[in-house]
Amino acid sequence: MTVSSDVKTCVASLKSAQASLEQFALSTQNEQAKQLFTQAASSTQQIVDQVEQRVQQLESEEPQYKGL
Repeated sequence: MTVSSDVKTCVASLKSAQASLEQFALSTQNEQAKQLFTQAASSTQQIVDQVEQRVQQLESEEPQYKGL
């Protein structure tokens, strides 16, 4: 696997984790847990944004990785 595909796999995994956290926040009745899951999902989104920037950088540096 290339670095680009590894990073894209990482992004997909992070998005999956974020979706799970959002689902947990929606399904719990405990306000403290809801807040915790919401904050964790928000933090995960910030990480996704940063890693996606890295994907764009990789694709601009190595055009053959675009779309993989």
